[in-house]
Order: sequence, then structure tokens, then C-alpha cells
Amino acid sequence: MGKCVLLTTILLVISSTPGLLAAEPTEHLLWPDGAPGALGSAPADQPTIIVYQADPSVATGAAIVICPGGGYGALAIDHEGHQVAQWLNSVGITGVILKYRLGPRYQHPIPLTDAQRALRTVRANADDWGVDPSRVGVLGFSAGGHLASTVGTHFDLGDPDAKDPIDRQSSRPDVMILGYPVIALATEYAHGGSRRNLLGENPPADLLDSLSNERRVTPETPPTFLVHTNEDEPVPAENSLLFVLALRKAGVPVEFHLFEAGRHGLGLGGGLPDRGIGPDEAFAVWPGLCETWLKRRGFLDRK
Repeated sequence: MGKCVLLTTILLVISSTPGLLAAEPTEHLLWPDGAPGALGSAPADQPTIIVYQADPSVATGAAIVICPGGGYGALAIDHEGHQVAQWLNSVGITGVILKYRLGPRYQHPIPLTDAQRALRTVRANADDWGVDPSRVGVLGFSAGGHLASTVGTHFDLGDPDAKDPIDRQSSRPDVMILGYPVIALATEYAHGGSRRNLLGENPPADLLDSLSNERRVTPETPPTFLVHTNEDEPVPAENSLLFVLALRKAGVPVEFHLFEAGRHGLGLGGGLPDRGIGPDEAFAVWPGLCETWLKRRGFLDRK
């Protein structure tokens, strides 16, 4: 079964279940007048968000910005984007897929700027999109997990004097969800492709250190949920483990699930038929575990 067929099947299931999707997803330019630092005007030069609003009958008012992985050189937009937004809708959360600019054409800080703008944009449009600006999280997989963890460790509270009202909003996520994330760029566990696409061949040591996000955790880092597999070879589980240790040391609430088996890049665990990969029965339980965690954090409470 090809990925188009898989996505169609998922959409049919969701569309036949009342109260899961409020409307068709809508795509929005993050900077309608042109993104800062853009090297052209092609789609790859103009970051966007795709907004999946939760149906009002089940909406909790929470929203989560989704950062698909792809080594900072591509976006796994299907199983780490659209499917994830649909899952979030099913529990009443508005899912917002970020299409951030990619390397090697765009390197740090451009992806971070795009991700920060996405969180600010969600908060600025809270009334129109039925979102509570105090319950806006970020979720990322693989390199998208690095981007999400960078947002959570390099945030600001907005510029109250900015001419652009979006820039007055905070870029701090209220929660982080990280799936098999790239984290520890300055260690032996770094994913070389992600580091190269984001920072080039020989990045300065201080820049590398600043983006090895386990070293940037503070007590203000958002509560975090992580999931990884022990068999992950491209992005070893030490990336998550080091981050968990840093969160514990800083007193940040954290939940971590390390599954014994499972390859890298499983998304929600439902399988990747276009790659001949079937469902992973064990890994596929993590969304349910995450729902329980989100409930504890107030993201499933209707307000």
C-alpha cells in the first residue's frame, strides 16, 4: 500500500467519525510579506503552518505545533505531520504542522526562527482558531525533535514593543513532546546529517555547544514527554537519556518511555507501508501514554 493510499484510508476513517475534524486543514504563510532571511520566493523559501482545528464538539482549546523530522534536509510530512495532527484532533487538540526552512540552503538560526514564529502565530490567532494561548505545546520527531527541544530551551517571552503584533507573543512552549529526538549535537551520539545540514561542516565549538540542548536545560524548560527505542541506530537513545537526566537535575517534570525494539522514524507506530514496514505493536502504545500525560498537564480539559 502506498503512502497516498494509507493517508486516504486514515482520512476516510477520521471523516466517518463525528467530532474529530472541524474543517479542512488550512495553510498559512508565517510571514505573508516574505520571511526574514529568505533567499528567494519559492515554496522552499516561505515557511508555513498547516492548521488542523479540532472540532468544537470535542476541542479542549489546546494546540500543539508539530515539527516533522528529516535530518534538517527534508520533511517527513505524512507520518510525522498529517497523521500526528489527525491524532491530536481525535483528542480535541488543534494540530499545527510546521513546514520550516531546510538545510543546507537554510542553516541555524533560520529553522529556530521559523519554529518560534509558529508558536507566536498560534497565540496571536488564539481567538480565531479557538486556542487557549496558555496551552500551546510543541512536538517533534528526530531532527524535528531537535528543533522542538531548541524552541523549548532557547525561547523568549516576546517583544511588547514590536511593531508586528505576532512578535509580541511568547515563543515558549507550555509542553514538549519529543519522539526519538536528535538532542546531543556536541557529543558522540549526535546525528551527523542533522548537524551538518543545520550547522555546516565545521561549526564553531561554542555554537555546537549552544545547540546541544541537554546542556541548555533550566528550571524554566517546559514539562517534557519523550519516547525512543533501544534499537535506534541513526539517533541513539542516549540523546533522550541525556536530556532526561538534565530535566531531572533541573527539577522539570518529565516522562520517558524507552522501548526495547523498533527502528528509527516510526512516527505513531502504525507502520510505513510505502517502505515495507508494518505496524510496531509495542511502539504504537506511546500515543495513548502521551494522552494520559497530556491529561495530567491540563491539555485535555475543556475550558
